[in-house]
Amino acid sequence: MSAETDNVMGGSGLPPSLAVDFCGLRLASPIVLLSGCVGFGEEYTRVEGFSNTHVGAIVLKGTTGEPRLGNPAHRVYETPMGMLNAIGLQNPGVDAVVDRILPTLDFGETRFIANVCGSTIDEYVRVTRRFDDSPIDAMEINISCPNVKEGGVQFGNVPEMSARVVAACRAVTRKPLITKLSPNQTDIKESARVCIEAGSDGLSVINTMMGMAIDVKTRRPVIGNVQGGLSGPAIKPIALLKVLQVAEVARPLGIPIIGQGGIQTAEDALEFIIAGATTVGVGTALFYDPLACTKINAGIAEYLAASGFASVGELVGSLERPARKIEACTC
Repeated sequence: MSAETDNVMGGSGLPPSLAVDFCGLRLASPIVLLSGCVGFGEEYTRVEGFSNTHVGAIVLKGTTGEPRLGNPAHRVYETPMGMLNAIGLQNPGVDAVVDRILPTLDFGETRFIANVCGSTIDEYVRVTRRFDDSPIDAMEINISCPNVKEGGVQFGNVPEMSARVVAACRAVTRKPLITKLSPNQTDIKESARVCIEAGSDGLSVINTMMGMAIDVKTRRPVIGNVQGGLSGPAIKPIALLKVLQVAEVARPLGIPIIGQGGIQTAEDALEFIIAGATTVGVGTALFYDPLACTKINAGIAEYLAASGFASVGELVGSLERPARKIEACTC
């Protein structure tokens, strides 16, 4: 337990536990750092104050079969209560990540989750197989990236295609697979259901929303790719509802959820946990507050102690739904 939570006691007289079980992995904290926000992990682990008691897992930057340069500039744009990004999956390719980057990471420090990307099912399989033969703890299948022009969006918005990607990746690894679901689709519950049936061990809910911005002086799109992924507090209410909807399908089957979308504070994180998320993803908030995780953990521990919960797990999915009262129509 970190110094910030040492003096917070639960009903048993012991500090509440922030540790959670996720896809067979024991995480020291429910906080997961989201893909694309901390590079390949080494950037964030150098931040003063980082420790595995603050961060349960780090999802590495999206990785493809071959190196990618990404999209043309501009690739990031600040919006009211959020941020648009269209990086375009810039990365050195899976071989470079496995051979050169993973050996530099301290796997005793926290859990590391690879983010698997591709433009074809064969590419997803190749990347998954390569990470399977590595020390990575788990893999997140990115089938819902809204800032590339092929692959991600199409796979993520059609449940049958999502299931095909998951099944193909499942066939080449025994490591935990987490499917990242798109909010830009008609029925996220159906997508969750078919991905679980195809072999997904966990779900990430949600990826960014599609959006754009226009420079009125030039009448041109601000983002070089025209569209990008909107993240940050602006999407939090949408993400929270999607977590609740997916939890209705996933929790009865024992499938855990990484809830994400605009989490800045402990209260934000608690909302997602109460809605049904086992872990919570922090991303955009790190750009302006690299030590946000310390504050979020402290706030979660304080809430658990004050509410008489001994662990985060006791709080997951504890939403009290209002009783539905059907009244006669008087119109």
